[in-house]
Amino acid sequence: MAIGILLLAGCANSASKSTAAAPLRVAMVTDVGGLGDKSFNDSAYAGLTWAKTYLGASTEVLQSKSAADYQPNLTALADQGFDEIFAVGFLMSKDLTHVAHRYPARRFAIIDAVVPEPNVTSITFREQEGSFLAGALAAMVSKTKRVGFLGGMDVPLLRKFEAGYTAGARQVDPSVKVLVKYVGSFEDVASGKELASVLFDARADVIYVAAGKSGLGAINETRARSGVYAIGVDSDQDGLAPGKILTSVLKRVDVAVFGVAQDVQKKMPSKSVELGLKEAGVDLTDFKYTRATIGDENLLRLRELRQAIVDGRIVPPQTRDELGRFTPVNY
Repeated sequence: MAIGILLLAGCANSASKSTAAAPLRVAMVTDVGGLGDKSFNDSAYAGLTWAKTYLGASTEVLQSKSAADYQPNLTALADQGFDEIFAVGFLMSKDLTHVAHRYPARRFAIIDAVVPEPNVTSITFREQEGSFLAGALAAMVSKTKRVGFLGGMDVPLLRKFEAGYTAGARQVDPSVKVLVKYVGSFEDVASGKELASVLFDARADVIYVAAGKSGLGAINETRARSGVYAIGVDSDQDGLAPGKILTSVLKRVDVAVFGVAQDVQKKMPSKSVELGLKEAGVDLTDFKYTRATIGDENLLRLRELRQAIVDGRIVPPQTRDELGRFTPVNY
């Protein structure tokens, strides 16, 4: 699956070749953040929509109101005989393991977790790489030498974001202080806003928001204050508060979902993948609203840092232990 170079420019050809076969049927189960989170679930849904548009697939989405819905939703789609069923989020890993074992003839895929079943495609990302660039940018722009990180849940996946971000800030300025808060939920908009306020009150003037729907509250708080900025995550969130979101760390869940759907249509075997900057699985947005704020010199520094990561000259940490051993690199 050539996810790193998969762009819609080549999809029309796929659509024209797919009409003779039986229509592809793909579905997804959202995590509790649901559609409309402007982040993770919406990105996965975009990939499903591309499958419908460019591959002629029929699609279905089941939204999860709580974790108790994961297994019933996955089971319902398995019973309906979909060709590929996407579990959107690491929180579904145990439930998917159970369902995939019960339905060995069905194909599943999970985002952000590894499920070692032969009929499951595990899609993971090197989030620490894009987060490193976000931390570097935050340190470049900060005037207070204090930047914030707001995560959804304090779990290993989100610690990859935290570790990469903190290391990126230290790479640019070892004296920068990184303040860290976790909401404890990916769907609590009010708490996201409140904790962003706490970070800003502690003099952080840039906050990296990796909190799903909870992050929308933090973006609202950023919009309401002067002299502070946010960095978005997963989807392009720059337009949610133009000029106030320095960039967004894209995680191309959309491209991954579409790539797996293509593989299924071509009857290719399941193959787990890990995507980072080199594969274009993560990256920053194009600074549409903030180029003047960031400045050309800093944008050049970001490009140089990005290339250093792609080349392996900088290896961003993905755990707190690795972060503790990280020192700025002379690249």
